[in-house]
Amino acid sequence: MSSIPERPGAVSTITSHDSGEWAQLMSTSFVPLAVSSVQGRGFAGRIRTRSLADASIIELVATPQTIERAPRLIHDDDKPYYIVSMQLAGTGVMFQDGREAVLTPGDIAIFDTRRSYTRTYDTEFRSIVFRLPQSFLDLRPEVIGQLTATRFAGETGSSSLVAPFLTSLADNMDRLTGHTGMRFVRNAVDLVATFLHGELATRIPGPSCARSALPQEIDEFIERNLSNPNLDPQTIAAAHYISVRYLHGLFHDRGSSVGSWIRARRLDHCQRDLVDPIKLGLPVASIASRRGFNDPAHFSRVFRQAYGQTPSEYRQRALL
Repeated sequence: MSSIPERPGAVSTITSHDSGEWAQLMSTSFVPLAVSSVQGRGFAGRIRTRSLADASIIELVATPQTIERAPRLIHDDDKPYYIVSMQLAGTGVMFQDGREAVLTPGDIAIFDTRRSYTRTYDTEFRSIVFRLPQSFLDLRPEVIGQLTATRFAGETGSSSLVAPFLTSLADNMDRLTGHTGMRFVRNAVDLVATFLHGELATRIPGPSCARSALPQEIDEFIERNLSNPNLDPQTIAAAHYISVRYLHGLFHDRGSSVGSWIRARRLDHCQRDLVDPIKLGLPVASIASRRGFNDPAHFSRVFRQAYGQTPSEYRQRALL
């Protein structure tokens, strides 16, 4: 295996001709994976990676193989990611949540690393993979679960807007540095989120699905009102004409609480604002207050509990 850093802190390129080394490399770059070569001879693979603020843009070029996120490799304390994969050459067959998607060049699919999935390539292939923490998207995992292992044709619909942007990011990884690189990654996250919102809207249309859409409407209401320090269950329930008890039940069903969800969304926005080039001149306390944290000491404490470092430390290290 040879590692060729194109320049310090920028893109790394790693090439391997050993399937065992490649399996280890894939697990390090994504999440723990089991990788097996479809053909026993002449294995070769190359991976180019650029990571910014825990999001990664990865280009894979390799000979036939099967990549499996096996149940035995998934643990409760694993950090949850979404994998957005776009096929550039060859054909890939993707499985998750009982669905199968066959991707040809230009097609896109998404996976949830909290659950098992399989990606099989029977020929040499090239693909771009965008790995992003699930907290970066304002969509609940069970909602995105309706779209996993679904083929989105790259030449039609809103996916035709996503594909060129992801391709351009991969082709210009070496330029994704510092504040500018961070901004492009955020733009990519926003584009993917918009794309997924649009796809979900086509799958849950009409007033007959209004009740099933209620949790998403509540989430969107919370997103719009995070700056309000007085945002509470009573306010949210009243805005949606439901009881506070029913609201708590909705969040209990997803394994959360109203308060913890609001806090997590505020922290996620603060995390992104801290490294936003446009907001670098703002003090940490100002960023916190814009998201509903009026007590700087409380904000610093809960941020450290969530991310293992203070807001100032996170801002400094993320932009190195």
